[in-house]
Amino acid sequence: MTTLQRKSANPIAHLTPDDIEQIGIELDAIRDEVMASRGANDAAYIRRVIAWQRGLELGSRGVLLFSLFPPAWLVGTAGLTVAKILENMEIGHNVLHGQWDWMRDPKIHSTKWEWDHASPAEQWKHSHNELHHTYTNVIGRDNDLGYGIMRVDEDQRWHPAHLGQPLYNFVNACFFEYGIAAYDLELGKNLATRERRRDPKFRAALKQVRRKIGKQMLKDYVIHPALSGPSFLHTIAANFVANVIRNLWAHSVIMCGHFPSGVETFEKTSIEGETRGEWYLRQMLGSANISGSKAMHLMTGNLSHQIEHHLFPDMPSNRYREIAPKIKDLFQRYGLSYTSGPLPKQVASAWFKVFRLALPNRREAAVRQPVQKKEPAVATRWRRAEIPAAAEPTPAASTATP
Repeated sequence: MTTLQRKSANPIAHLTPDDIEQIGIELDAIRDEVMASRGANDAAYIRRVIAWQRGLELGSRGVLLFSLFPPAWLVGTAGLTVAKILENMEIGHNVLHGQWDWMRDPKIHSTKWEWDHASPAEQWKHSHNELHHTYTNVIGRDNDLGYGIMRVDEDQRWHPAHLGQPLYNFVNACFFEYGIAAYDLELGKNLATRERRRDPKFRAALKQVRRKIGKQMLKDYVIHPALSGPSFLHTIAANFVANVIRNLWAHSVIMCGHFPSGVETFEKTSIEGETRGEWYLRQMLGSANISGSKAMHLMTGNLSHQIEHHLFPDMPSNRYREIAPKIKDLFQRYGLSYTSGPLPKQVASAWFKVFRLALPNRREAAVRQPVQKKEPAVATRWRRAEIPAAAEPTPAASTATP
């Protein structure tokens, strides 16, 4: 992984500006067709998943009342783990994206939903929906993969502190929901100076996170264990294990979405004046899928279709599998690489990169290329096929997330 602008063999050099805008037109057509066809079957799907999840969580917590007995502990912990994964991935993440707002059901709406997570919904929606999905894989703008705490690209300056990033990443994985909450707060930036620490907005946001974490702790480590009576400590252990496994799973799925081999990163300047077609293309190049069964897609919150999700983040998640063949066909027709693979392969690829980038670049890779003078052509930003200057389109205003 290195920034697209520094690659010697550019994967989109064969595309003209017209090609890129045509990709955008075709993707808009796919989106419009699906969004116009949303209906009763889609609504029934999300209501069914929510009912299953709540039933599974209630049943598992009931079993954990008897967690003093090993079989009950194992069954209850396993059920609670699956329920927490479903709540975070297929339900919470997608509801908060506004995928189900069209139903106009106040109980399943992005403005009303609060999830089983350390990060308050409103803060997460800002950092994830507004920042990550707008600046996907842009170095210095997208912190969703840990750009603030890890070295994730060869062009980032190496520091001896990066030697510990495999350990940092593992700890972050175990307590991922708290890492997300810290990221939403932009703790590194806001704790850096006295002025930022005293900023009323930051203090209010910090208070909101503390309150949310307190509620989560009270629920998982006080109220439910207390209901277990003599199984109090066993139920605490069960909740802790369920939370850690849920965090490890979510971290793995998210790493597979933007970190495996074949995924591109981008420089800040490359998105200046970005057109809609270019925004779409960046989502295509900056995301990767996980292949697998329907159960796999469900348990990943359909983020196994990360490419489709980043193209259409507000599309109902149950429709990604339907459009995936069309998206893959579009990749093939335009000579682009559709990055996908089974979960073990994608996780291994992502973790290999974490270890590799913990070390300084090899000598030949460590020599930074001289900064080129900025040229006015849009073609320079994306390093695509050259066209006569008179035929180049005027860059449009930055495109927001569709």
